[in-house]
Amino acid sequence: MARPPATTCPASPSATSPEFAGVCDVDAGRVAAAADAHQVPGFTTVEHLLEAVRPDFVIAAVPHHVGQQVVTACAEAGVHVLKEKPFATDPHEAAEPAALCDRAGIELMVTVQRRFHPVYTAALQLLERIGAPYLVEGRYTFHCPDPAAGWRGRAKLAGGGCLADMGYHLIDLLIWYLGLPDRVLADTSAAAAPGVEYDAEDTALVHLAYGSGLYGSLLVSRCAGPKSERLAITGPHGTLTIERGAVRLLGPAGQTVESMLREPAWPYPPAVQIDRFCRVLDGTAPNPSGPAAHLPHTAFLAAAYASATTNRPADPKEFLA
Repeated sequence: MARPPATTCPASPSATSPEFAGVCDVDAGRVAAAADAHQVPGFTTVEHLLEAVRPDFVIAAVPHHVGQQVVTACAEAGVHVLKEKPFATDPHEAAEPAALCDRAGIELMVTVQRRFHPVYTAALQLLERIGAPYLVEGRYTFHCPDPAAGWRGRAKLAGGGCLADMGYHLIDLLIWYLGLPDRVLADTSAAAAPGVEYDAEDTALVHLAYGSGLYGSLLVSRCAGPKSERLAITGPHGTLTIERGAVRLLGPAGQTVESMLREPAWPYPPAVQIDRFCRVLDGTAPNPSGPAAHLPHTAFLAAAYASATTNRPADPKEFLA
């Protein structure tokens, strides 16, 4: 199923609640259904939407291969963008809209919801308690019954497979907490569904190395159940584990020293991010997830895919645009 190319929520940026003002999709049937459900006008091109509605900002939740097109159209129209991750599919694609947004003077914020979750921000504060990290282990898996379905099964359209899609969240945490690695060695596979045709990897394993002596790995799979999401960072004074809705500080022997649990784990992430973006636009809050912040993510992905192709380590910093 395709996702809507753009949803607009114009209002005065300082307004408490944005006004939902229009929907856009390349599928006219879906446009009609969504427009009727929300009682707003519908459009089949983002250019028509921008001209007719003149929104304050657009929520771009689109297939990866059309993200740059939507961002470019919005920037040229002077319309701010709240964009679903990933920011871009490669460093070259990332550099162009980043520069365009800067020239146009518009804000673009990428939706990485963990940065707006109190458990993940608390983890950042607890990280210093373990000392200089020497080991990091990340895992994000769930079972997708059909890895070939839609554009996500085609590497050219998705810009990659599970690593670029769901793995983007794990990469974001890694870069947020520890910075960009100095070396990655990656392997990918599209073998979880024999007899099914798709070329976007369903499973990826990335080994990491930092000049500081920190080593580790990330395992991502959209075919291996049960659903799990975990990042563990170990230093001489203990281990910090971050899972969905919970963070734990463990002592060197593995005993719990401190923990935080949030229930429900995910109340309603989109509302939190939309509210933050409104505050970014009215100048009362900084943009925590702008284009410049996501250039390292695209460099990490480019290095990982280059490593998987050449069977050699790659330095993500060499891929920074």
